[in-house]
Amino acid sequence: MNNHKTSTNHLTWRAVALAIPGAILITASSSYVALRASALPWPTIFVTVLAIVVMRMFGRRDVNEINVASTGMTAGAMVAGGLVFTLPGLFITGIWKVDKSAGQTAGAFIRQHFPAVMLIALGGVLIGTTLCWFFRKRNIEQMELSYPIGKAAAATISAGESGGKRALVLFGSLALAAVITLLRDQFHLIPAFAAFSIAGIPLSLQISPMAIGIGSLIGFSSTVYWMVGAAITTLGRFILLRMAAGNWADAETSFAGWNLTTAIALMVGAGAGTLIRFLYGSFKKGRTQVPRGSKAGGKPQTSKTPPVTQNKGVGLFSLILVAVAFVLSIVLGLKILPAILLMAGVFFAAMMSSIITGQTGINPMEIFGIIVLLAIRIAVNVSAAHAFFIAAIVAVACGYAGDMMNDYKAGAILRTNPTAQYIIELIGGAFGALTASIAILAIIYSAGGIGAEAGLPAAQAHSVAAMVQGIGDPAIFVVGAVAGCLLTLLNIPAMIVGIGMMLAGYGLAIPIFIGGLIEWITRRVLTEEGQQSVQMSAAGLLGGEGLTGTILAIIGLFR
Repeated sequence: MNNHKTSTNHLTWRAVALAIPGAILITASSSYVALRASALPWPTIFVTVLAIVVMRMFGRRDVNEINVASTGMTAGAMVAGGLVFTLPGLFITGIWKVDKSAGQTAGAFIRQHFPAVMLIALGGVLIGTTLCWFFRKRNIEQMELSYPIGKAAAATISAGESGGKRALVLFGSLALAAVITLLRDQFHLIPAFAAFSIAGIPLSLQISPMAIGIGSLIGFSSTVYWMVGAAITTLGRFILLRMAAGNWADAETSFAGWNLTTAIALMVGAGAGTLIRFLYGSFKKGRTQVPRGSKAGGKPQTSKTPPVTQNKGVGLFSLILVAVAFVLSIVLGLKILPAILLMAGVFFAAMMSSIITGQTGINPMEIFGIIVLLAIRIAVNVSAAHAFFIAAIVAVACGYAGDMMNDYKAGAILRTNPTAQYIIELIGGAFGALTASIAILAIIYSAGGIGAEAGLPAAQAHSVAAMVQGIGDPAIFVVGAVAGCLLTLLNIPAMIVGIGMMLAGYGLAIPIFIGGLIEWITRRVLTEEGQQSVQMSAAGLLGGEGLTGTILAIIGLFR
């Protein structure tokens, strides 16, 4: 009988050949999406359908081979998310700069910052892959966490007979988004924004297929809360300026500071609330846990995922990867004690992230980065730059913990060889780290920096920068953090409200809400197959603008 843990029978040359270019494309797209929209929906279903289509071109229909390929293709997406949600804070705080006026070339800019970004990304990949291997048995086989994204991926692969229709919708919407992006950003035949007013209140609408796709993917209820956050900021600013009696400049500056502090506090409080809910749920579950091998009804408990033997070779290799990640943190400039604390912090954060993702499908990776960097700064003194490095490594590892555990869940359902998934994740992650490091720097240089004027909001990075640099008015921050925590405990997503407040001036709220409204309508009037087609279309809109925008930014470096 073939041992599914110790063999690599599902790791084929076709899977590797597909995973490498797939990881590069998905990582580049994810870098652009995360920088432009401050959001990064799971690319898992998009990649799964793409893997099905390409594998059929090779004449392959084996579900495990397809699952291994898609595992490698998604590996770099959360690497990009972890970097984008933290490292732009270096530009926000002025530690790193884009200085084209002083003659700084694209090549010089990338050569200056690429080594550090690459070391961070690679360190996060290595320790994230390692920890997921050790968490897999406990989270999936023993705790049997749901991992909804992983379940959806397994269902998509299993329903491969409808893959042709889905692929047509996927690539059609991807092409449409690419054309709109080219007409808008390259040929300037479509405006980037549409400005208008309602009842005298100035509003803006960003012409972005990506935003509509994000709204459809995150769901109607989330887009409503995003809109609420944007409305709070828009109405507050409008009322304050009306009351300013002509002293608009000072009022605008004061409101911008209050709004940013409140938004960041809501997001940090939401992260704390999420942790409190998780810890309370774990404690309550432990208090009510019945004896092993039985349930409350007296029936013997059987695992949905048959146990498999441990691969000691992979375990030993994983420990070596942890040692390599530790060395990389030293090369980055961390001293021995902060590097040791970082390894301990990553273990705790990735464990929490993997469980929260398994329970909710949500992965607040940058919040875990903030928690670890604050804990380390309490214990030892580290520079501001190194604080960002710490947060980024933690965020990348936590992003990996969410993505890879979803892949392992799909593999457990389909009976895919986890060792094959482990190896392909390392391969895809390495190429993803390289791609993300180049793509992020290329996009930031092309835009001229981070911020409203550059069109790169990087909302989560503002939260990290606030924790490193200062939190503004402490009273406002405390009130906002407590409010965010309480709202989260009441099942109100304060983090999404905070992001909506922070990004109110970018014109994203309306197109994202339109996408959510489309999802709400189709959920009520279409069949399940029709709803899946809408989701494929949304994924195509997201991927089309993301890929095209990244390619244009990289091409711009060579002009």
